[in-house]
Amino acid sequence: MAYIQASKNSFSKKSTAEQVTQGVDLSGKTILVTGVASGLGKEAMRVLALRGAHVIGLDRTMDAAQAACSEVSGTTTPFECDLADPDSIIACTDKIKGQFQSLDVILTNAGIMTPPYKVVDKYKEPLEIQFAVNFLGHFVLINRLMSLVEAAPAGRLALVASEGYATAPRKTGIAFDDLSFSNGYDALTAYGHSKIAVMLLSQEFSRRLEGTTIISNSIHPGVIRTNLASDTESFKVKLISMFAGPFTRTIAQGAATHCFVAAHPSLEGVSGQHFADSNPKEPKDHPLVKDVELAGKLWDKAIELADGYLI
Repeated sequence: MAYIQASKNSFSKKSTAEQVTQGVDLSGKTILVTGVASGLGKEAMRVLALRGAHVIGLDRTMDAAQAACSEVSGTTTPFECDLADPDSIIACTDKIKGQFQSLDVILTNAGIMTPPYKVVDKYKEPLEIQFAVNFLGHFVLINRLMSLVEAAPAGRLALVASEGYATAPRKTGIAFDDLSFSNGYDALTAYGHSKIAVMLLSQEFSRRLEGTTIISNSIHPGVIRTNLASDTESFKVKLISMFAGPFTRTIAQGAATHCFVAAHPSLEGVSGQHFADSNPKEPKDHPLVKDVELAGKLWDKAIELADGYLI
């Protein structure tokens, strides 16, 4: 299948998840959403189930996933998956593969933003936790479930990034020499680092899957007041939050681009693009955000880091 470019539509930052999926029938489709306990993930799960999808809802604990699923009308199945722990990802994906034959969509909503400094040490080298969760955890999850996506008639990878990618290291994009940020931790830089990795990953998936029926696109949900950065110690993030009020949107509006990229039929055959306000948007806020060589190098590094967890 040759990829096509998405066209601009009438949706805007004020559009809600229900509005961008109005008239979309997802009956018979199975959609996996990570981070469903609250916020955008919970709203995306609700709306996708409302449109008829069977939603597989993942969260860090089974109690959280079950509680979220129990509050949604429609068909949902909860699973425990801690994206900071590759052993948890393996256990989760093994259970999913034992219960499902195909996956139409993987929506990588789960993420953390500007937390206090922490390192994950379960991979081949220590990793700063935002990079481990936002990028590598989802990389392992998707690759372990790729056979189910390939079994769907037209699979989709909907990767939630952020235009916070702009704060990634300016010269290198990816800090290959210090993925743990042990030489100095700035929470906002590390957040951007994890999100430019997601942007590059979506583009690399698109290139590697060209010629198949699977598409991959990235998402910027906008500025939403959720509990995402509730534990931050970053003065810069706290200052930004103080003045962000007029620019924030509701959770229903924030989940719109999630649901649009995951489910809208107009995106059939559209791959390798970035979306904001349920419309295509050219990423321009970092000089390396579309660097093909960097994306390939990151892919190779992810394979190396996750060795032993991908099969």
